Amino acid sequence: MTSHIVGYPRIGPKRELKFALESFWEGKSSAEELKQVAADLRFSIWKQMAEVGIKYIPSNTFSYYDHVLDTTAMLGAVPPRYGWNGGEIGFDVYFSMARGNASVPAMEMTKWFDTNYHYIVPELGPDVKFSYASHKAVEEYKEAKALGLDTVPVLIGPLSYLLLSKPAKGVDKSFSLLSLVEKIIPIYKEVVAELKAAGATWIQFDEPSLVLDLEALQLQTFTNAYSELESSFSGVNILIETYFADVPIQTYKALTSLKNVAGFGFDLVRGTRTLNFLKSGFPSDKYLFAGVVDGRNIWANDLAASLCILQVLEGIVGKDKVVVSTSCSLLHTAVDLVNETKLDKEIKSWLAFAAQKVVEVNALARALVGQKDQAFFASNATSHASRRSSPRVRNENVQRAVVALKDSDHRRATSVSARLAAQQKKLNLPILPTTTIGSFPQTIGLRKVRREYKAKKITEYDYVNAMKEEISKVVKLQEELGIDVLVHGEPERNDMVEYFGEQLSGFAFTVNGWVQSYGSRCVKPPIIYGDVSRPRAMTVFWSSTAQSMTRRPMKGMLTGPVTILNWSFVRNDQNRHETCYQIALAIRDEVEDLERAGINIIQIDEAALREGLPLRKSEQPFYLEWAVQSFRITNCGVKNTTQIHTHMCYSNFNDIINAIINMDADVITIENSRSDEKLLSVFHEGVKYEAGIGPGVYDIHSPRIPSTEELADRINKMLAVLDNRVLWINPDCGLKTRKYSEVEPALRNMVAAAKLIRTQLASSN
Repeated sequence: MTSHIVGYPRIGPKRELKFALESFWEGKSSAEELKQVAADLRFSIWKQMAEVGIKYIPSNTFSYYDHVLDTTAMLGAVPPRYGWNGGEIGFDVYFSMARGNASVPAMEMTKWFDTNYHYIVPELGPDVKFSYASHKAVEEYKEAKALGLDTVPVLIGPLSYLLLSKPAKGVDKSFSLLSLVEKIIPIYKEVVAELKAAGATWIQFDEPSLVLDLEALQLQTFTNAYSELESSFSGVNILIETYFADVPIQTYKALTSLKNVAGFGFDLVRGTRTLNFLKSGFPSDKYLFAGVVDGRNIWANDLAASLCILQVLEGIVGKDKVVVSTSCSLLHTAVDLVNETKLDKEIKSWLAFAAQKVVEVNALARALVGQKDQAFFASNATSHASRRSSPRVRNENVQRAVVALKDSDHRRATSVSARLAAQQKKLNLPILPTTTIGSFPQTIGLRKVRREYKAKKITEYDYVNAMKEEISKVVKLQEELGIDVLVHGEPERNDMVEYFGEQLSGFAFTVNGWVQSYGSRCVKPPIIYGDVSRPRAMTVFWSSTAQSMTRRPMKGMLTGPVTILNWSFVRNDQNRHETCYQIALAIRDEVEDLERAGINIIQIDEAALREGLPLRKSEQPFYLEWAVQSFRITNCGVKNTTQIHTHMCYSNFNDIINAIINMDADVITIENSRSDEKLLSVFHEGVKYEAGIGPGVYDIHSPRIPSTEELADRINKMLAVLDNRVLWINPDCGLKTRKYSEVEPALRNMVAAAKLIRTQLASSN
């Protein structure tokens, strides 16, 4: 009986790591106290898997911030600006790379493949002097071994690490990052040697990049790298793990042809064609780690169906060669369903969080060797039958409304240039108008009010007054700073997706269903279990209240349908695009109500549109078609004078710029500063963008406060490729995670920079 877990959530069942990190960053606790919290979390994770009966338990999947950053530390690839002079990398350098410090900015952060997890992008070049600078993988293996647990250390493989990197600032963009493989392989050899010496019998190399459409050079680099590592693999079993999609057939052949590799892991949930590849041939002396339990969603596994697949696989690769596994790391799902005491009992019976998925893996492994838990399988079958027949899942009116959408492209009747002219006549904004993305700092007092209202410790009257007071404070601050287009600060919202999901039908919510987004940032994705509709207005009261407090334009703030979809745990019993259209219709109702209430600027955030882009190029056009159409559905009926904004953040947008243009928004604000203004390069290449655009001028995920001069320099770089009549000035993202002591000076400098450039433009005309 063999079972395996690719990786496990590291935040803790009640976000213990988040609170420990924030306490350390604020100087309230010591490094030793942080390390103790981490050690306790690791032990509880390993112990849980061991008690369930998992044979291959992962180690080195824990991280204080991000596992790609951990690999950068292991390889000693620290950018020079952080002042590292060699030796073991400590917290000061590590967290400076992740978050920046008072003098230097953080490294770029972007999405991990097509998930909502963010990783810190390595900055590499020909002059990087790699060295073995973090022994974390070995230390964690030894830590587990001292507790009596033999684990499988997990490393990000050399190909994926290099493909996830970018050329450092000042390095020619044409520089081949793959040329560095010969420099990092010696360090991987050192790590493998130390792990073997410590007693490791298995080592897992994660190579998720193998599911991409690799070029011939990239695939050859992979083959060469593992051929070079081959000699160091003697005496230890090597597993190469892939996930998030099918491995292309040529890559599959190259992968399964490797020597001195004991096993290969495949995602059989999202990799629906992999089974056909396996049937066409699999090396007889290798182990197949079959990822049949979904690591990216929270629905209970269909155990009977999975067992059938596993039995087919046994017939292909041999009875003793199939290892039951998760499709990917459980990092992307919530931690433990046991903590959900308030969740509807019927819906709860349909779910499995990380802890439950570990049990599912073990149950399947036992069933595969004739030790089937009949009661467990029967209970699982009952929950699936309940879900299929539940009347709460389907709404015929919603289904009919979606069918009716198919006769239109839902595009606004006039061109964006004509709309912008009509909007400017009404709004009378200056050139380079300033705004923010939506949220303002969420103070301890504000969070307390929301908690007390949810717990019914204060009345609705007191809650509304507290929110009005906060909105008034935010409005007055923006007016005092001189911001042109205001926001109400979103004090009533803990999370941009959760807030809307709570007011839409077809959604369920957890108390402790937290998932790590990056570092200490955690999100609690709602669960879409049924057809979606909007019973009543969601934001009109708050936006109207805020607009009544000022003569300046106040943005109505909504989350777009694609982002709500991609940041939720989505039902798996209908196509994702059908669910997205349902959400789009609900948001359209809200947009039209906001317009009727006199809100002239409405922002419909699509922060996660790029995130959902399929990893395989052949699947991308269909996704972009329905994602863009979903956005257009939300606002196709508004007047020319109503200005529609959207916002996107922390992804690589250049490859979908045409789809962004096709969204037909009047203004788009978009992350730019932390990625070294990578976005601007697309305009250097001649892309024509006629709508308003606000590339972020500073990174809100760092506590660093940029100067007026620095911000003015960024604006000038933007004006080199963008017309001043379409350029907006704004931060990269919302401000909820920052403190007012950081927000106020940063925004003051931002407004000052905009005014400075306006003056310069006026004097040059």
